[in-house]
Amino acid sequence: MTAVESGWAKHPDYRIDLVPVEGRAEAWFGDLLLAESTSVIRLEEINHVDRHYFPDADVRWELFTATDHHSICPFKGEADYWSLTAIGPVEENIVWAYRRPFPEVAGIAGYVCFYEERIRLVLNA
Repeated sequence: MTAVESGWAKHPDYRIDLVPVEGRAEAWFGDLLLAESTSVIRLEEINHVDRHYFPDADVRWELFTATDHHSICPFKGEADYWSLTAIGPVEENIVWAYRRPFPEVAGIAGYVCFYEERIRLVLNA
């Protein structure tokens, strides 16, 4: 892919906060546990819904297959996607990660995010 241009220079007042989540977080698809962690980060971004990022190591990757889908965020960078393939029908592009995020959000490197509209997120303080 081509280089992703950062939007931070043009929008220096844009705000993204990375907030550690207290307690344990679980990501479920039906009765299937996708990830569980005590090190989740909540990403709070202006004009966006909050998103919860799980450490890469706390995801059950055997349930997923990488896809060729990518998206660009001018404030985070380029995202890679995975589909949930352990069950049928396949749940396309349900999880993503910014493998090389912009320096302003470097704290999400090594973390992945699920579409919370498509999974059940359980937070236990």
